[in-house]
Amino acid sequence: MPAKKHSSLERVMGRLDTLDPVNMANLVQRLARERALFEQIFRTLQEGVLVIDSSGTIEYANEAAHRLIGLSGDVLAGKTLWRLIPGLRPTLDDDAEAAAHVVSREFELSYPEPRTVRLYMVPFRDEEGGAERRHAVILADVTLDRKTTEQRIEDERTSSILLLAAGVAHELGNPINSLTIHLQLMARKLKKLGSSPEAESVAESVGVCREEVARLDGIITHFLEAIRPSPPDLAETNLAEVLAEVLRFQKREFADRGVAVEAETPENLPTVMADRNQLKQVFFNITKNAMEAMQPGGRLKIKSRADDDSVYLLFGDSGSGIRQEDLVRLFQPYHTTKPGGHGLGLMIVQRIMRAHGGQVGVESREGLGTVVTLQFPRKDRRVRMLGSG
Repeated sequence: MPAKKHSSLERVMGRLDTLDPVNMANLVQRLARERALFEQIFRTLQEGVLVIDSSGTIEYANEAAHRLIGLSGDVLAGKTLWRLIPGLRPTLDDDAEAAAHVVSREFELSYPEPRTVRLYMVPFRDEEGGAERRHAVILADVTLDRKTTEQRIEDERTSSILLLAAGVAHELGNPINSLTIHLQLMARKLKKLGSSPEAESVAESVGVCREEVARLDGIITHFLEAIRPSPPDLAETNLAEVLAEVLRFQKREFADRGVAVEAETPENLPTVMADRNQLKQVFFNITKNAMEAMQPGGRLKIKSRADDDSVYLLFGDSGSGIRQEDLVRLFQPYHTTKPGGHGLGLMIVQRIMRAHGGQVGVESREGLGTVVTLQFPRKDRRVRMLGSG
């Protein structure tokens, strides 16, 4: 049978009786240095390291483990791991078959802040061949990795949906062009037929059709520009001026729906760097959503404010509000709560705002209304920050 391997510690222990006081002191110092080295290594690790016994009691925890679990000092020692991380007790049962296997799982912690932690746990026995099984536990904060992965998947999903939508919208252009041509031919033939009540009635219908086809063509053109936006052509922009232009364009529709608009946007708002045409799309989408959420007699209030870094526009409507379960899905493509809605409006708003270095936020209470906040970086922010350094 092969000879049993002895650990370095066993070899040292076997020589203790032969060491004189000087060598004993040297040995103690060496062991102390090695222990300090390993302690330093464990303290500098970003991953949490724990050692637990078969009952789940924590025998050792480094600083990162305290930080990840949300406890400071050396308070983890002696605590039971499954009371801190539910669901592990069956795995740690020394009599369970699963106790001999490596465990890897992810779980959510909420204290001191929400985060996702990955746990890797492997059983081991000491070199003396002890009967008790221990577990080495490695904890890693994977919150950022999880968010990055989810964002990549969402971006890929959104891109594929938008590519399909763009293809469909492009294909609609052919029948629209055909309709435009035939409506033009019909209008010319009606002119040749001369004037009569019947001809005038048909000509009026043809005119309505031509206007609707032109409107549909404009919608598709704007849709394609919105879902495949070019990089913003940034220039010094006064938000109040652009907003006033959009509201003038919508004035007739607001009046037809019986919705009042109150805009408090002073002309001296700090300027921002923005693409004027893309901003019009943002304002149009938000005001259109607000308009469609309100009944006759509704009110849309628009306010502005600024701080040292940003300019804010707030759009508050008195509409039906948004259910809490729908709030988290507002920016997902094709998610809509409106009959006939396409579910792209707020997603387009978010994309344009991100391209401008800004943000969009939505607050809503069902039955009371919704407030949409647009945050734009001030044009002079970078200059002032550099100058104040």
